[in-house]
Amino acid sequence: METAGPLRFRPAVPDDVPALVALIESAYRGEASRAGWTTEADILEGQRTDPESVLDVIGKPGNRLLVVERDGDLVACCRLERRADHAYFGMFAVRPTAQGGGLGRAVIAEAERFAAEEWGVAAVHMTVISVRTDLIAWYVRRGYLRTGEMSPFPYGDERFGRPTRDDLEFELLTKKLG
Repeated sequence: METAGPLRFRPAVPDDVPALVALIESAYRGEASRAGWTTEADILEGQRTDPESVLDVIGKPGNRLLVVERDGDLVACCRLERRADHAYFGMFAVRPTAQGGGLGRAVIAEAERFAAEEWGVAAVHMTVISVRTDLIAWYVRRGYLRTGEMSPFPYGDERFGRPTRDDLEFELLTKKLG
């Protein structure tokens, strides 16, 4: 687990795209992801994102792709999308070798602060693959509620990876802010 200097939060810029794609891929897919506990390598193969998708988020109105740096190195990121009365939280990645030391908690706290203070929204929503029970439990410990509301996994769309099982779906988690 990596630790060092203070965290710096800032909005992503187009020059960050290659590093962001590498970070997101390393946190979710392939052997590098196994250094952390948030890997999806056992349920999905292939890509988690691509440069075009990340660049689209950076340039899309109502979105904030938050970059987190420590000592000048990119260590985490997350996406917020403003949707009516809530913010959607996603594209959350923490460098696998930095997981388990409170960095993820700090990132989600900053995302929630931003959503409440800058956008004035009352809640944060996210979707998590329902078989990711450890990850869902982590979010529940951060105050997120399981809704039981499910949505289908986009089978056949390799932009989201190639599933290794046929029972994947997303569960909506929500948290009221303030």
